[in-house]
Amino acid sequence: MKEKNFTRRDFLKTGAIAAAASAFYVNSTMKFFGMNESKTRVVLLRNEDAVDVEGKVNTEIIQQMLDEAVKVLFNTKDTASAWKKIINPHDVVGIKTNVWNYLRTPSELENAIKNRVTEVGVSEDNISINDRGIRNDPIFRRATALINTRPMRTHYWSGVGTLVKNYIMFVERPSDYHPDSCADLAAIWKLPHVQGKTRLNILVMLTPLFYSVGPHGYSREYVWQYKGIILGIDPVACDTVGLKIIQAKRKEFFGEERPLNPPAKHIELADKRHHLGTADMNKIELIRIGWKEGMLI
Repeated sequence: MKEKNFTRRDFLKTGAIAAAASAFYVNSTMKFFGMNESKTRVVLLRNEDAVDVEGKVNTEIIQQMLDEAVKVLFNTKDTASAWKKIINPHDVVGIKTNVWNYLRTPSELENAIKNRVTEVGVSEDNISINDRGIRNDPIFRRATALINTRPMRTHYWSGVGTLVKNYIMFVERPSDYHPDSCADLAAIWKLPHVQGKTRLNILVMLTPLFYSVGPHGYSREYVWQYKGIILGIDPVACDTVGLKIIQAKRKEFFGEERPLNPPAKHIELADKRHHLGTADMNKIELIRIGWKEGMLI
């Protein structure tokens, strides 16, 4: 099927709706848990039982992890109150996932997110979980809210695959963003059909890939059971925390500093050049919860 591109009118219309909707939710959330210009809250939560020895995700545990993390992120007493700060019943919600065949966003987490979105009151007809087909997806085309989730892994073009990079499928030609180690991926977040829509970012750290070679490089030898998730409003801050963990694991495994090749410059430039979020650990309020062994940060 031939791709139907967003028109300029589509961009402006969806962008304006999303910006108005997110202004209330994101800004009120930041005030609620006391964020200021110098700190952005990121939650790192791990559970030793999240993944079994064969790599199967525990459905019940992953729902519990998501619920606990959003409560801490938004400083609420219960899960329902936290989700009401993220989504409202009238939203049209696109859950941007990642389907790379070697290490995809677990369906258990996708379903856990959808469970809570529907409980807020959003109709299933107004929810879509998608990755590579988002430009043709009618829900994503009229979405007022996005939830962004993907696994952390090393990447041939960008150093690491991150939350910032996960939006590359919103553009017609992703290859346009490959030059210079994908330095300007954050520019995608400023496009009218994306800007202002993202309510929550979830970096999956259940079984990250910390070393690979080649465009589609993957080896089970370089995957480890970290059994965690990283949540935040700021995708750059979440990616910064995930990158620190990947770098620490590489040093632990190889017994020496092993810089990423290419470097993951898009994370720092998302801050310094595009002002999407913060890549400065000194400006991140990192809350660590759960299983402490091998936390690496």
